[in-house]
Amino acid sequence: MFPATIANFLNVNQFPWLQTIVNFLSPGHVVYSLIYIMFIFFFCYFYTAVHFNPVDVADNMKRYGGFIPGIRPGKNTAEYIDRVLTRITFSGAIYVAAICVLPNILIYRMNVPFYFGGTALLIVVGVAMDTTNQIESHMLSRHYEGFMKKGFTKGR
Repeated sequence: MFPATIANFLNVNQFPWLQTIVNFLSPGHVVYSLIYIMFIFFFCYFYTAVHFNPVDVADNMKRYGGFIPGIRPGKNTAEYIDRVLTRITFSGAIYVAAICVLPNILIYRMNVPFYFGGTALLIVVGVAMDTTNQIESHMLSRHYEGFMKKGFTKGR
């Protein structure tokens, strides 16, 4: 949305080539969706690389006597954790990209009156789950039976 916002401040009607670029980078266009998906993948891997270090995890497991069955402690464990983490990050990035791009497809290609974007849906669901978990933990700390007798938070 940043290039389209900047283009609104400028007079793009004077420059046809700039108008073409703005049209490509506006929601509903294929180029916009592809760039959006590429950014999602990049930031998923970037966040994982910044916040999770497989070598530290492998060293901590070795230090405290933990191990992965069939994998030697140390460097082999770090390589295994990195390989599994890469696969999990890839599948998570596919899921997040699908959730974020699906509303654009529904709105702009199929003309479905869909009023929430994909990121808004992720935020709403995340906040609802967190609120339910907080209510559940508060009620259990006060010796109540629970907020929901049979719910998705009961098993956690």
